[in-house]
Amino acid sequence: MEISKIVITGGPCAGKSTAMSWIQNAFTQLGYTVLFVPETATELITGGVAPWTCGTNLDYQKCQLRLQIEKERVFEQACGTMRAEKALIVCDRGTLDNKAYMTEDEFSQAISDINSTEVELRDSYDAVFHLTSAAKGAVEFYTTANNSARTETVEEASLLDDKLISAWTGHPHLRVIDNSTTFDNKMKRLIKEISTFLGEPEPFEIERKYLIEYPDISWLESNPACQRIEIIQTYLKSTTGDEVRVRQRGINGSYIYFQTIKKRVSDLKRVEIERRLSQSEYLRLLMDADTTKRQIRKTRYCLTYENQYFEIDVYPFWTDKAIVEIELSDENTTITFPEQIKIIKEVTDDEAYKNASLAKIKS
Repeated sequence: MEISKIVITGGPCAGKSTAMSWIQNAFTQLGYTVLFVPETATELITGGVAPWTCGTNLDYQKCQLRLQIEKERVFEQACGTMRAEKALIVCDRGTLDNKAYMTEDEFSQAISDINSTEVELRDSYDAVFHLTSAAKGAVEFYTTANNSARTETVEEASLLDDKLISAWTGHPHLRVIDNSTTFDNKMKRLIKEISTFLGEPEPFEIERKYLIEYPDISWLESNPACQRIEIIQTYLKSTTGDEVRVRQRGINGSYIYFQTIKKRVSDLKRVEIERRLSQSEYLRLLMDADTTKRQIRKTRYCLTYENQYFEIDVYPFWTDKAIVEIELSDENTTITFPEQIKIIKEVTDDEAYKNASLAKIKS
């Protein structure tokens, strides 16, 4: 069985409840067994367990974090027993949502209490979809009437929305669905993004790549909507002409591992098949490394800006330039860059700037 676990998150009054119904209808029709992990905070607060009833906010957040993890574990265990070819586990908020409600010190204590790390928690999900709060761009529809656990003002809701995006920034597949269209079209865009991620009808990616001037690292690292990730990428031998690679991704000694196979469909579109690896699988596949290419080591800065998700790659062999990439669900999407990113030229179709080509550069 193919099991995908995704998070639907977002600020207050973003449309999550309606989104669950849309997801149920859309993906059941596509043959998925769809399971929903209910929002843990609402369950606890309506049951009398809240930040203001527990000893401290940290005490409450530890309880919520533990329950969230256990619920997801139970759903995954149950899903594994079901007779289905493909399953979708949808989490109404995930473990990193907690981070938006804590100080950095509280969050560090909370994840230490469960013997985990931020990378492990964040990247335990296959994809994250953030629905922007109505407080940002659709204020006339903002209300607290439909959720007894919601108490935020419009200003508080907008700030919380930003904090939630920051909490998830750094995930390999984060998408932000804003309020630039009608609500129905917002839901349709969400379904399209999930479909694209799941590979329905095929697992393609649309990616645009730009050569930029060497970025202001201090600006990136001080930006709350930016997260630094260390990546080691190794290309494997392939007899089919496909690009096959394995990747170690994480920071501060906490890593996850992936294998990716890419098949080109057009200049912009490629079929991409990715699977998670255990550390032992990753180490075993390294034995099949393509010796004509060196490992690519790079520092990636994941940046959320204007509801877009940029990946800025800084390489140790360049001191004057870097690469920025963005994945799109539509080839005609207009890209808005932060003024701090200075574009030199687009290199989407330039083979010289592919990682596989950069791997051939001599040290």
